[in-house]
Amino acid sequence: MNGLALLPQPGLIFTLASFIVMIAVLVVVHEGGHYLAGRVFGARIEAFGVGFGRELFGWSDRRGVRWKINAIPLGGYVKFVGDMNEASQIDPALQALPESERRGLFAFLPLWQRAIIVAAGPAINFLFAIVILAGFNLALGHQASPPVVEQVMPGSAAERDGLAVGDRILAVDGKSVARFEDITAQVVTGTGDKVELLVQRAGAERRIVVKPTMVESRDRFGNVSRHPRLGIVRPTEVVDQVGVVDAVRWAVIDTWSITQTIGRTLRQVVTGDRDITEMGGPVKTAQIAGQQASLGLLSAVAFMAFFSINLGFINLLPIPMLDGGHLLLYGIEAVRRQPVAEKVQQWAFMSGFAALMSLMAVLTFHDIFSLGGSVGLWNRLANLLG
Repeated sequence: MNGLALLPQPGLIFTLASFIVMIAVLVVVHEGGHYLAGRVFGARIEAFGVGFGRELFGWSDRRGVRWKINAIPLGGYVKFVGDMNEASQIDPALQALPESERRGLFAFLPLWQRAIIVAAGPAINFLFAIVILAGFNLALGHQASPPVVEQVMPGSAAERDGLAVGDRILAVDGKSVARFEDITAQVVTGTGDKVELLVQRAGAERRIVVKPTMVESRDRFGNVSRHPRLGIVRPTEVVDQVGVVDAVRWAVIDTWSITQTIGRTLRQVVTGDRDITEMGGPVKTAQIAGQQASLGLLSAVAFMAFFSINLGFINLLPIPMLDGGHLLLYGIEAVRRQPVAEKVQQWAFMSGFAALMSLMAVLTFHDIFSLGGSVGLWNRLANLLG
């Protein structure tokens, strides 16, 4: 393990407050995407809720929208007029409405408009992260290290398999890299399998296959994670002052890179290459949110950007109850040229709800019993931002 001076864990109240603030901001951002898109297409909105469960307090605006703060701060919703519940299931009774009363109801908007309204939530999550990262680039400069081997650690996988000081790594497993951070993202979030490196040495390109060594690392809060390591040292970080265009360009690149990493690791879980307990549930997320917030505002905002990307990605998964599930049903409707049968929709939503709640229960159970140990993949991904 690496020797770091351990920082004290933030207190429970601070951790909960940091988590609630982050979730509240991201819920407003995500649901704000649905709300704004709905307004653009004239959909009538009944309620905008932050959290679930019993309403703690709220107010109604002049359009009749009820803005609510609810008891359970783990999500939110925009409820359109005619929705049967907060999951936006359409009330079957709407089909009996005469044409004159259907105007402005979400259920009777053109399919493409409904799809845009649903997709607007995840889309604004990605946009929110891009804005944050672009702001960092403008304020602090774009920070990166060239993909060059500065040093090879003695006895490491890199030394064993033939990497040398001065090698410029051009690609990892066929994916081109422009920065040392790209190499880290590919290797550290892997499962320890062999990686093929395209290396430039003395003007010539060669392919070197390296089998990373699995190691344990301890972060500044004492969290232990197990991950692959090549055993090479990065060069000194270079800070480039960039303008607006390059700041946004790098923010888009980083957002896409994080999205790919999340997708790759989720695929590893699905295929069994990675244990599901390496994913973090709400308890672990709250712990990390508190830890990042204790490091200062910049760390808290950076983690919020990462979590916003994660939220956008997860919501696009084709699981009923999520935005991706709605989009899947809309895709089927577009192909069939008629909506999916009501019973099929109800079955899909119930099964999706059961699957999500089961996953949440498993992750929460594991979080509770691993607070003092490894934080697994979730923390590794979050640490990539640093």
